[in-house]
Amino acid sequence: MEPSNDIKRLIDIMARLRDPQNGCAWDVEQTFETIMPYTIEEAYEVADAIERGDMDDLADELGDLLLQVVYHARIAEEAGLFAFGDVVHAVTDKMIRRHPHVFGPENTRSMTMAKGMWEKVKAQEKAAKAQRQLESGAIEKRPSLLDDVPRVQPSLMRALKMQKKAATVGFDWSEAEPILDKISEEMDELREAMQSKDQSHIAEEYGDLLFAMVNLGRHLGIEAETALAGTNLKFSRRFAFIEDQLEQQGKPIKDASLDEMETLWQLAKTELKPL
Repeated sequence: MEPSNDIKRLIDIMARLRDPQNGCAWDVEQTFETIMPYTIEEAYEVADAIERGDMDDLADELGDLLLQVVYHARIAEEAGLFAFGDVVHAVTDKMIRRHPHVFGPENTRSMTMAKGMWEKVKAQEKAAKAQRQLESGAIEKRPSLLDDVPRVQPSLMRALKMQKKAATVGFDWSEAEPILDKISEEMDELREAMQSKDQSHIAEEYGDLLFAMVNLGRHLGIEAETALAGTNLKFSRRFAFIEDQLEQQGKPIKDASLDEMETLWQLAKTELKPL
């Protein structure tokens, strides 16, 4: 599959940068592992541009993210693993395979438009792949349903994805209300752990509480990562309001009392308009 001229130019630039003789010394030294943090960072910068509604910046950040894909593909090609064209070919086939209600035969499209078709086809693909690996000896036992949830994802996102996976086989709460009781239970266990002064136990119970909160959000139709991002933005705006008000008073924030800051915090809640 031949890439377009534009993408081919980018692929050629990356090959030049990675050239051991005439390329960039820094680029030549990079590996999958060293580039991975930049790939994650670029994905977050794409999300940030979308959150800010900055479309010029979004185009730029999407380019940076695309560069990461080209970078990984180039490293793989040098190792004889796969090339950029293989990446495009694989995702193209996957999109067609997982949308039979769009790309399937005309007389079967309406029959395959059931909700959850993407996950159904994906599960079939995973099962077939696992069977091939078992038969070839590549793996010794069938993988867990949760094995394909990436460990490098932010923990709140990973918790959500694991919960969704478990829910596909019925391991789930039937509604949101009982989860509130679970949260109360986890709060009590956290209080007990705090009394023990055992930091590892405290951290464990705190994690259990966070996991339960993610579960509640899922049942309420709220993603914990997104909700927390909104709260982070709200906190930063209100804190900046406190700083501005104190600056107008000629008082450094480090010299303000907690009561003064709390008063300004309450004022920020009424003065600042929601985004």
